Amino acid sequence: MIPVRCFTCGKVISGAWEEYKKRTKLEDPAKVLDDLGISRYCCRRMMLTHVELVDESSPYY
Repeated sequence: MIPVRCFTCGKVISGAWEEYKKRTKLEDPAKVLDDLGISRYCCRRMMLTHVELVDESSPYY
């Protein structure tokens, strides 16, 4: 589950997560982030380094 806002600047980034995840399977992540309008390096860091752990922990709930 991606955070709703960037931890550093507060820009809303969660709306672009699904599109980013879908398109990075076929394209370069830098180009996808540029196309989605995520230009700040702090927001790019949030998208590039996020790891989906919800699927791994859901069997334990």
